[in-house]
Amino acid sequence: MIYVDLFLGFLRVGCFAFGGAYGAIPLIRDVVLSYGWLTEEALTYMIAVSESTPGPIMVNLATYVGSTQAGLTGAAVATLAVVLPSFLIILLVTTLLKNFLDNPYVQAVLGGLKPCIIGIILATGVYMTERHGISAASPDSLDGRAAVITVILAALTFGMKPLGRRKLSPITLIVLSACLGIVVFGL
Repeated sequence: MIYVDLFLGFLRVGCFAFGGAYGAIPLIRDVVLSYGWLTEEALTYMIAVSESTPGPIMVNLATYVGSTQAGLTGAAVATLAVVLPSFLIILLVTTLLKNFLDNPYVQAVLGGLKPCIIGIILATGVYMTERHGISAASPDSLDGRAAVITVILAALTFGMKPLGRRKLSPITLIVLSACLGIVVFGL
């Protein structure tokens, strides 16, 4: 039964996750928490690990959750379920609908989806910052150490362009945030 749950849960993620992995995080969160496969804290840590490991975040999360719930077979089932819809859609698009993407109405719909995806990603970032930037000891107070790291990373991310320099790569930001976390929170 766990294999069916893993397949159906991650198939739903694969079917309805539009806009890439960051846009899928709220859906992954809902599925994983509704089945009770991970706690909120474990999911947040796993998202961070999935971002810093090679491969798509959705695939990394599906593989990890599947392996923790049902071993190697569960990892394979969850991974297959999350990539199956994208695979089938790409196969369909490349074989049947080559000229369909040139349609101005389709381009208008895709253009209208971009702001929605940006909003979903921004809401996820704000939610995670709020959820984990608040001190666990006192819910009314801000965790100063987490706030310092967030401010430093935001200043570097948004401050590079006005200085006329290239923006930092995501890999550089991940490594920098890991180093800041080690310095601020200690080992």
